[in-house]
Amino acid sequence: MILFCDTSALIKLYLREDSSDLMMALAAAASAIAVCRIAWAETMAALARRVRESPADAQPIEAVRKRLCLDWPDYAIVEVTQPLVELAGDYADIFALRGYDSVQLAAARILEEAAGEELQFACFDARLEKAAKVLGMLTLATL
Repeated sequence: MILFCDTSALIKLYLREDSSDLMMALAAAASAIAVCRIAWAETMAALARRVRESPADAQPIEAVRKRLCLDWPDYAIVEVTQPLVELAGDYADIFALRGYDSVQLAAARILEEAAGEELQFACFDARLEKAAKVLGMLTLATL
């Protein structure tokens, strides 16, 4: 099973949050962890916001950034292409998704169609998860 992580799911592999244990277990059981290329920027933005909001976390967050840099080459990266963003535009309209959420969903969908194995879509956004379920994707809610 391929575990596709949107940014909300990916961050739980690096920061101790609700559902981090679930994400760690899913990651350990997956044959591969996949992310969309934009997850890098979204994750770095989330980490920077965390430091701005809690300067005392600066040192641990720097360690997280370094760990992500080391782990990134091991992830299956879905590149942002014109067909992907066109599909994302359709999903934004159909499911009333934010821009990057629709890109994440389109990336997972394209990977699911290309992969020769089952894909689990991991996210922690109710609207995004509902859209994935409507598309017939396995989600965290189906566990």
